[in-house]
Amino acid sequence: MSVVLDRPATAAPGAESGARRRRIAIRPGAWLTWGALAFFFLNLLGVIGTVLLNSFGRSWFRSWLPGGWTTHWYSDAWTEFSLGQVLGTTVEVTFLVVLISLVLAVPASYALARRAFPGRKLLLGLFVLPILVPPIAYGIPLATVLYKFHLAGSVTGVVLANLVPSIPFVVFTMTPFIEQIDPRIEAAARMCGAGTRTVLTRILVPLLLPGMLAAGILVLVRTFGMFELTFLTSGPTSQTLIVTLFSAVNSAGIRSTQSIDAMAVIYTGTMAVLLLIALRFVNPTQLVARSSD
Repeated sequence: MSVVLDRPATAAPGAESGARRRRIAIRPGAWLTWGALAFFFLNLLGVIGTVLLNSFGRSWFRSWLPGGWTTHWYSDAWTEFSLGQVLGTTVEVTFLVVLISLVLAVPASYALARRAFPGRKLLLGLFVLPILVPPIAYGIPLATVLYKFHLAGSVTGVVLANLVPSIPFVVFTMTPFIEQIDPRIEAAARMCGAGTRTVLTRILVPLLLPGMLAAGILVLVRTFGMFELTFLTSGPTSQTLIVTLFSAVNSAGIRSTQSIDAMAVIYTGTMAVLLLIALRFVNPTQLVARSSD
């Protein structure tokens, strides 16, 4: 009587050596990728850390750290560059652009999402141009027109210039959002006797509010950091924070680098807060998702 024992299946020697070669081949690529990422973030941390430390340092020449620490550079920058007025202008321009963009772009988005009409694709192509084309390309002709009509150099001119890319941005954010809303909801409300105003206030506005909030936050971040259009159309009393920072670095005169770095820290901190708010309330996948129906 013979007993046959099952032996565990073993891979062929050639297969084992092939898998080993693949593992060895993958490792250098992974190390290069992680090394490149570490190098990038190390440089980024060095740039941000240098500006941050210098904004609190008394003097910094031949040592790894400043010779002393102080916070008076922030008060000096606030007084020297009139940051109170600059921040007020920045907030005014930003919220005006957000408000006007929503008022004008949401009805246009609704028409593009609900209606099929001749020239719709052409209109969408015109809307996408200010988003794809660099702002400096159309900013100079736009600034020329605004100066011709005596609108540039004021808050009105800055707002009008920033509306050019902001309105198409809201349109392309809100159009797929509106397409997700079932039109049968509006039809059912009308069949129950609801008028246009009731459908707008009781049905559409609550459904559109999340998309409007997302689009408004994204436009707020974009407008706060917009440099080209604001620089070309702003004046002494209508500069935003980023334009004031650029002017402080490049204009004639002697200024302490610590004060300029303090203003840069204020700008970077404000942008970081706005981006965190945007990431908290905005889900990009929801903005571009479309209903399968």
